[in-house]
Amino acid sequence: MARPKVAFRQWRAKRPFWGGLLLTLGGGEVLLTEKASLKVVLHVGMQGLAGYLLPTVMLLCGLLILFNPAQRLFYSIIGVLLSLGTWLTSNLGGFMIGLLLGVTGSCLAFGWLPDQEPRRGLLRRRRERSAAAESATPPVAPAESATS
Repeated sequence: MARPKVAFRQWRAKRPFWGGLLLTLGGGEVLLTEKASLKVVLHVGMQGLAGYLLPTVMLLCGLLILFNPAQRLFYSIIGVLLSLGTWLTSNLGGFMIGLLLGVTGSCLAFGWLPDQEPRRGLLRRRRERSAAAESATPPVAPAESATS
């Protein structure tokens, strides 16, 4: 049972997982808040179609960030623009929840660095270095005062 968990952690470490997940969830949330039937969308025209098109492409960008992290910069820029566009086309961006999830996920994906070392290892090494530095410095003996 531990093997799939380790494999998932290794897969997740090589991509902007939380950014892609939040962008996907934001697109899904905005898409689910659209309640109009297809007949109404076709009758309204482009404005109604954009209400479905933008969150669908948001969801697609989130999935592409997860499965193709090499192009994360392009997908995250498109994702943030689409998230902001849902403010006008899709019930104020899915009642603000989908818009905020999309913008946050896009920003996380944009800022992710593939060669950055994990935080836990970084903190552990810093603690080890400070402990080694403290043990390496010899204790200073108190200075004796000269009395005449």
